[in-house]
Amino acid sequence: MTPRAYVYILRCGDGTFYIGTARDVPERLVTHQAGKGAKYTRSRGPLQVIWQEGPMTVSRALRREHQLKQLTRTQKEAFVRGELEVKLLRRSPKRRRKR
Repeated sequence: MTPRAYVYILRCGDGTFYIGTARDVPERLVTHQAGKGAKYTRSRGPLQVIWQEGPMTVSRALRREHQLKQLTRTQKEAFVRGELEVKLLRRSPKRRRKR
């Protein structure tokens, strides 16, 4: 069985965004709200899941998380509103080393 994961975006009480991956987003939100999640979210409640995508492989979820974290705040806002499409780039094929 392939492990499945989701990518999610939280809106924090101070208006900032937090992007993460989880196998169970509602359970992860409870962990964040209990102050046991990421250090970033501990003092920034209340927290709300405003976007999620998946399921996908853990590897793909981590690549997607990284890709979304590279966006500017303005781009993230447009993405969440559905006004910006960000396609997940495929991994480049592994290169063979010459011997």
